[in-house]
Amino acid sequence: MIVDGSEPAFEVGLFPTKVDQEAEDDRFYRALVPFDSFDDVVRRDRYRPLPNDWIIAVTDVSRSTEAIEQGRYREVNTAGAAVLAAVSNALPDLQFPSTFGGDGASFAAPSAYSSIIKDTLAKTAAWAEDALGLTLRIAVIPIADIRAQHLDVLVARFAPSSNVTYAMFTGGGLAWAERKLKQGGYTVPRAPMGVTADLTGLSCRFAPISTKHGVILSLIVVPRDDPTSFVELIQELLRTLRSHQPDLHPLPAEGPLPPWTGDHLDRAIKKGSRKMPFAAWAAKGSRVILARAGTLRGIPIGGFHEDRFRQELVENTDYRKFDDGLRMTVDCSSELADIIDARLEEAQRRGACFFGTHRQLAANLTCFVPSPTQANHVHFVDGASGGYAYAAANLKRNVASSLGIQGARALAAHVRPIRHSV
Repeated sequence: MIVDGSEPAFEVGLFPTKVDQEAEDDRFYRALVPFDSFDDVVRRDRYRPLPNDWIIAVTDVSRSTEAIEQGRYREVNTAGAAVLAAVSNALPDLQFPSTFGGDGASFAAPSAYSSIIKDTLAKTAAWAEDALGLTLRIAVIPIADIRAQHLDVLVARFAPSSNVTYAMFTGGGLAWAERKLKQGGYTVPRAPMGVTADLTGLSCRFAPISTKHGVILSLIVVPRDDPTSFVELIQELLRTLRSHQPDLHPLPAEGPLPPWTGDHLDRAIKKGSRKMPFAAWAAKGSRVILARAGTLRGIPIGGFHEDRFRQELVENTDYRKFDDGLRMTVDCSSELADIIDARLEEAQRRGACFFGTHRQLAANLTCFVPSPTQANHVHFVDGASGGYAYAAANLKRNVASSLGIQGARALAAHVRPIRHSV
């Protein structure tokens, strides 16, 4: 695990462009020392406020609930992950923090890159609508506007393995930015028909991953009235999960088995990938076939070793995160899911949190693999039948039930009652 500040090969959600002279702001995220114990997500001293001259970009799929009800959640997940792949390809050198939310993604970057970011996101929205039939909403907001609301965006780096780190967010500013997006503020329109972003490395070739223990539980817990009670709740929740079931990872230890044939999502992604000359495409296809044939016999070919890749895949998956609240996708028993729901309901009654959960029988995996021979591939996991999107919908219902309709509207229209939750 990374504990000494050394740089892994790739930082999840860190996306850049080449500059002649690196600015101080460009080094902000890279300078944060990673932590490798997830319990530290509620330690305030792990977080640092974003520099003043930064922007927040937030995206989500409009009417994602309808798409999920139509059985199209893989497409929804793909559109969310496409944001991170596109920005990563457009800005391949500058490191900056991001988070995947199932039906969208959010990230922060220096404002010097605003024009590149807006252009890339506009192209990604065009691809999502033209190739997938989904409307991707986009907002880009100056951090100064968030701080004018007496909120902030603080960032930390969590290292789930020695290969990657993921960004954690607190301060209430990211949640406010997401609300502004849904209210139609700071919007970036899609690019014209036929324009697309570069999605090279994005992949959805793994089949849904069935539960080992009975339930894939999608969970969102956000602060309510008392930051101290919220922190204590998260600590207790993590202890409960570990003590009842140490193996919560939604992926099997050997990694999920991919289907042998592509599908419409792969074809849609290819429309957004760099065009390759036929000879290069054929050579790449031959290498993949040879690599698969070789690894069936345990022989690495062309630098690709499937057993090692699968181990890295499990280690690099983002099944737990913190972005103005705890989000987890875990594989657990129905009994443990009942215990978690009961404890969260009690905590919600006493004002420590609001929460939403959703249960399903499988998980989806969406991948960004810059190179199959390097350890820097990243993998975004979500429940396969609604996941974070349905958990968020249940969270909203719990807010409305607890506060009443008028109170819930007031909470959504103004600011979160807790400025700094950790």
